[in-house]
Amino acid sequence: MAFRGPKVWLWRWRRNPLKRRADAVEAWVLLAAWVLTALVGVLAGLATARTVEQGMARERVEWRPVVALLTEQAPGTSDSRSGMSSSEQVWAKVRWSARDGSSHTGQARVHPGSGVGTPVTVWTDPQGRLVTRPATPSEARTRAGLVGALAGLCAATVPLVAGRALRSRLESRRIDQWGYEWARFGPLWGGRTTG
Repeated sequence: MAFRGPKVWLWRWRRNPLKRRADAVEAWVLLAAWVLTALVGVLAGLATARTVEQGMARERVEWRPVVALLTEQAPGTSDSRSGMSSSEQVWAKVRWSARDGSSHTGQARVHPGSGVGTPVTVWTDPQGRLVTRPATPSEARTRAGLVGALAGLCAATVPLVAGRALRSRLESRRIDQWGYEWARFGPLWGGRTTG
């Protein structure tokens, strides 16, 4: 294991006669990559979370519950021993009227064994199409936060990967330059003898 001296903070920006121009460029590339990673991640996450939350708020305003009627017997049987239907639900065909009065049909979750004509509450959009129940404000905040965090992480990888690629390229150039300088000055240190 190699001995390492005490950690020196901000060593990349300190004056040093051995520091090359490439070292200074690498230091600024590294700093810029970290700043852009944080900035892009936070901004993308906040923008995405706000957009998702606004969309869900719009759904809460536009989507409405409508009473639909079963048009066929629901599969399964109701639990007659307890006098209540099973907590599990099945898909069955229902019919409802949209706000404009037009009739629509579709599949909705109902209690097993429900008979034809049984009322069921479904949610519809302004065009009368079936949709899921809109998210509550707390559910919307949670979903928006999760989606925003994921979007922020994904967006932050772009400047991070670009910075790593640029730093790798600088490292490659530095090694090539070192090889060139070694080939040029190495023979001067050799002390070769002719025989």
